[in-house]
Order: sequence, then structure tokens, then C-alpha cells
Amino acid sequence: MKKVLVTGAGGFIGSHLVEALVERKCVVTALVHYNSFSRWGWLDSVEDRVKNKIKIFPGDITDYHCVKKAMSSCDTVFHLAALIGIPYSYNAPDSYIDTNIKGTINVLQAARELKIKKIVHTSTSETYGTAQFVPISEKHPINPQSPYAASKAGADYLALSFHKSFDLPVAVARPFNTFGPRQSARAVIPTIITQLLKGRSVKLGSVNTTRDLTFVKDTVNGFIRIAEVPEAVGKVINIGSGFEISIADLVTMIAGIIGNKATISAQKERKRPPRSEVERLWADTTLAKELLGWVPCFSLAKGLEQTINWFKKNKNLYKTDIYNV
Repeated sequence: MKKVLVTGAGGFIGSHLVEALVERKCVVTALVHYNSFSRWGWLDSVEDRVKNKIKIFPGDITDYHCVKKAMSSCDTVFHLAALIGIPYSYNAPDSYIDTNIKGTINVLQAARELKIKKIVHTSTSETYGTAQFVPISEKHPINPQSPYAASKAGADYLALSFHKSFDLPVAVARPFNTFGPRQSARAVIPTIITQLLKGRSVKLGSVNTTRDLTFVKDTVNGFIRIAEVPEAVGKVINIGSGFEISIADLVTMIAGIIGNKATISAQKERKRPPRSEVERLWADTTLAKELLGWVPCFSLAKGLEQTINWFKKNKNLYKTDIYNV
């Protein structure tokens, strides 16, 4: 793994992955979504020692020629570019097909033509839907309950089909709920933290659901191990903490770290449609441990402390008085 492309490099996980790859002396090309302001997403905020060592490639994951050009000088591709907001997928499902499925087929086709040595495709635990057994192993049925999850499931199957049909060296990383600095305000932990930093009232949707939460540095290390291990090719690999917590208990935990008391109020607009809500997620990470030698290094408390400290320093970047779809 010497010359690496990261799609979605300006995003939350993507920007942390770029930093980690630079630390490992990789030559990194960062595909960021083109815009007329020349903004690179979260890569604008990384340290200059990282920024000065990466090649920024502004483009669009839905444009095949752009994707192929970005990939042309690389041997490894981390494909993270995607639309990820679940509530927005109810409003704009076509956009998710264009970005998540067409974007993935572009990466796969280009990788096949360019003979890329390794592709790590990013999935999501949302493809499992509500747990039918716990902990959730990679053998759990796929049961997407939102347009977002369906688009990601389709992209996963495309990636695996290219391995089976064309012997493409692709592996599927399936992270559970990742959190940490720079995460979008659409996610539950930034939603809780930013509201608690302003006061006691925390407005949420469902609070009895459970999630498996992994600190972003652990998720990134899991991705890199998938790229490094040849035996990962053709496999789906869960990346998670192996621990579940309810959203209500999560609020209490975050409030305790901040030193604040929390009052939770449910808002109808923040709730998913009943049959679309994923009630329970809890990862079985046996395969990651046995195949990759990967285990998370950060406890939930340690990860939350780092995340809260970052949000305290950057709270003006977030709009806490609205529901971020």
C-alpha cells in the first residue's frame, strides 16, 4: 500500500483516514466533492503537515471519467464517498442511488480497467436492519429499512459481485456507528453534545434504540488493516466495539462527562417511520480480530472525552437550534 486514493476524503471518517495514511508514509490522493468555493470539507481543517503531503483531486463520484482519472496513479482505493443521512434519504432517494450505487459502480469499473491491487469498499451496519440475533455477525441477514440502507446494500452486493465475476480484489468494511471529532451534526452523538453544551434540554427521536459505537481512530485502523491483509479480499468484515448502549443511557453518560444534567424530550420530526427504525445494533467482531488482528483501542468513555473536548473548541461550527436532517 504505497499510492492510495481515498474517495469521500473531505468527510468525517475520510479525513481521519487521510491523516492516518499520511502518518504511515503513504502517497495519498484525496477525492473531494467539487465546489466553486475550492473547499475540501474537513481536510481544510487538518494540520498543514498533513495537508502539504496530499494531492487534492476535486471531482464527482458519479462521473466515471473523473473517478478513473483520480484512480489512475494509485494501487489501493478506499471508497468512502456516499450520501449517509438517513432522514434525508426519505426526501431524496434518487440522490442516494446516484451517489451510493452509481458512484460505487464507477469505482469498481475503473478499478477493473486500471488493475488496482486492492479496493476497500465502505458499507454500514444499517444494512442489517434491526438485529435478528445478537451480536450481529457477518452472516446476519441483510434487511435494509431505509432508502439509505438499501442503497448501501446494493453497493455492497455490486462490490462482492465484481470480486466473484471478475476476480476484483475488493473487500467490504462494515463499520457500526462511528463517532469522534468532525462528525456531522446529523449524527446522534454530535446532536447530544452540542445541545448539552448549550443547556440541559436534549431533543431527540427514539431513545430506547441501542447502538454499537466505535471511536473514529479505531474505525480507521480497521479499514487500514483490511487493506493490508490479503485474506480480506472477497469478505465482509464488521468493524465495531462489540458493546451496545441505549441512546437514553448515552445521553446520561455524555451529560456526566460534561458535568451537566440532561432533560430528554422526544420530537416527532426526529423519529424515523416506525418500520424504518433500526431498534438494535450490536457487532460481533470475531472475524476482524481473527483475520486482521484488529481490536478497538478506545473505550466508549475515552472516545467520548476526546469528542466532547473537540466540540467544546468548535461549537460555533454547528447549528444547534435546528434539526439537522
